[in-house]
Amino acid sequence: MKVQRLGTFSISSLVIGFGFLYIPMLILVIYSFNASRLVTVWAGFSTKWYVELFQDQQLLDAAWMSLKIAFLTACMSLVMGMLASLALVRLGRFRGKMSFAGMITAPLVMPEVITGLSLLLLFVAMEKSFGWPGGRGMLTIWIAHVTFSTAFVTVILASRLKEIDRSLEEAGMDLGASPLKVFFVITIPIITPALLAAWLLALYIATAEKQGVDKKKLSGTTQNDITKEYLSRGTYIFPPRPSLKLSTDIIHYTTMEVPKWNPINICSFHLDEAGAT
Repeated sequence: MKVQRLGTFSISSLVIGFGFLYIPMLILVIYSFNASRLVTVWAGFSTKWYVELFQDQQLLDAAWMSLKIAFLTACMSLVMGMLASLALVRLGRFRGKMSFAGMITAPLVMPEVITGLSLLLLFVAMEKSFGWPGGRGMLTIWIAHVTFSTAFVTVILASRLKEIDRSLEEAGMDLGASPLKVFFVITIPIITPALLAAWLLALYIATAEKQGVDKKKLSGTTQNDITKEYLSRGTYIFPPRPSLKLSTDIIHYTTMEVPKWNPINICSFHLDEAGAT
């Protein structure tokens, strides 16, 4: 098998591209060992800032609490979002469906300060009425983050559930499987990519919210393997309709809610890796 060698232009592009991405990170790591208090002045190599970091128990406790809240939020949001998306997609028309859908997606369009203030007033009223929750702490922060993140999870899972071929589930029940078994054996594996994406998104948003970062300032990149596979080989990972739906939903969501996020990153290296000629 003949191995295709990269030309000078391709190698230069790779070096410049990776340098642009990783050199700032490398500089940040190097300057973390700077003995000076000023970031712009190099005063010699030192590990004293790391020593002080690991001796600051308050900072370590805050970081650990943030990670715990983010993890628990992602897990509970996934469960709540799954139940909500099943109700919206699989239960057909029912009384109050429009109101239910509106309440589920309200946190997406409602200013976060309004959501936070409403939950605070709710917690205060509940504590005065029957003594729960006792004060504000990790529990109330977790509830607030779940309330906010469930909306994002529901949108992702509902769009994926709409694209599932119901004949697969019907075939499973025709063969004697119970609806619960069909759900765990057929439905869950099919929507696993959406579940993982929703979980990671909820984790990311919860961590950012805990640090007080506006989601519109979040930045990052999504490697779009669906488009990469189609451009390189003319094939697709998922059927065309779900592929188009997934790509357009991601692009629409990031454009409206996380404008600094790049939802469709594809470079020549990845196309070459996928087999493009």
